[in-house]
Amino acid sequence: MKGSHGFRRKSRTLRVKPRDRGKVRIRRYLQKFEEGEAVSINMDASYRNIPHPRFQGRSGKVIATQGRAYYVKIRDGGKMKDLLISPEHLIKIKQGEK
Repeated sequence: MKGSHGFRRKSRTLRVKPRDRGKVRIRRYLQKFEEGEAVSINMDASYRNIPHPRFQGRSGKVIATQGRAYYVKIRDGGKMKDLLISPEHLIKIKQGEK
């Protein structure tokens, strides 16, 4: 029998420590970001609606909101891309003062 090759294939336990598996962090779900704020994409497979695995660990800037999700502008190769990502997959980056 042929196996599934869907988008969530092999990703349900992706980068989730065994101790944290099954936990849903409400603080991370409800966090807010401002436009222009620097964020990092950190997928949490405990939640649904994960971004594509190729964007794991990328960082960018919040440029807009749509509902409770955020548009994040990142550089992918030579192109700039806008990704729509829900807040549970984003982490604020503390930027040093220059």
